[in-house]
Amino acid sequence: MAERTDPALLYPDIAAHGSLGAALRAAAEVEGFSLRETGEASLLRASFGSVVPHRGSLVVSGWAIERRWSLRGEESVQGLALVEGESRDLAQVARVVRAWRDGVELDGVCRAAPFVEPTGRFEVPDGDPVLLAESEWRHLRFEAASKPTSPRYRELIEAAYAEPVLRGLYPFTSHGTLRFSSTTRPRLSLVGPCLSAYSGGRFMLMAVYMGSSLAETDTAAEAVAAAVRHMPPGIGPVTSGV
Repeated sequence: MAERTDPALLYPDIAAHGSLGAALRAAAEVEGFSLRETGEASLLRASFGSVVPHRGSLVVSGWAIERRWSLRGEESVQGLALVEGESRDLAQVARVVRAWRDGVELDGVCRAAPFVEPTGRFEVPDGDPVLLAESEWRHLRFEAASKPTSPRYRELIEAAYAEPVLRGLYPFTSHGTLRFSSTTRPRLSLVGPCLSAYSGGRFMLMAVYMGSSLAETDTAAEAVAAAVRHMPPGIGPVTSGV
């Protein structure tokens, strides 16, 4: 494991400004605009708000083992990432912060610098739980499509999304296992079985996470059909877990 380096040694220019937020403000001034951070002063962390009320913070974090910054722009209801990225260029990071702050559409935030990537989630200004569930499905499908080495995981996600009963629930994953909730984050209400594409080449249905197998199938569609049969009756639309 790589050793942590004293932040003042790894980021002497940041230390000279007193904090990462102050250094980003200085970088913004060079670029011809101004920024105002909302988080506490730190050499390795700064957060910035937005004029858009349904957006959460855009958090910039310095790495502890090499000179690099991670960026995460969150939605306000669940604290989930809408955009992410990593860069060694502080001026580019400042440009992304400005786009986030000014309420630029997510596609525009991603265009503000080449390192910024979408997560697949979309913004839900009114916190509608049904739309939040659809946003999370979109994230899972986007994530699965970006993993060419895991085609069976993508097959499972797509098969589950194609089934109306499961698509009407809030999806989430843990260690590659697909699970379902009748409420959104932060207070999930687990419902029904778990689905997994495991290394044996088949798909598994489990009553609980990491529990015993209820069924094993050759295809994702068969696993999804088995999951629907094990769902409790009368599952309604997703409700808010806030």
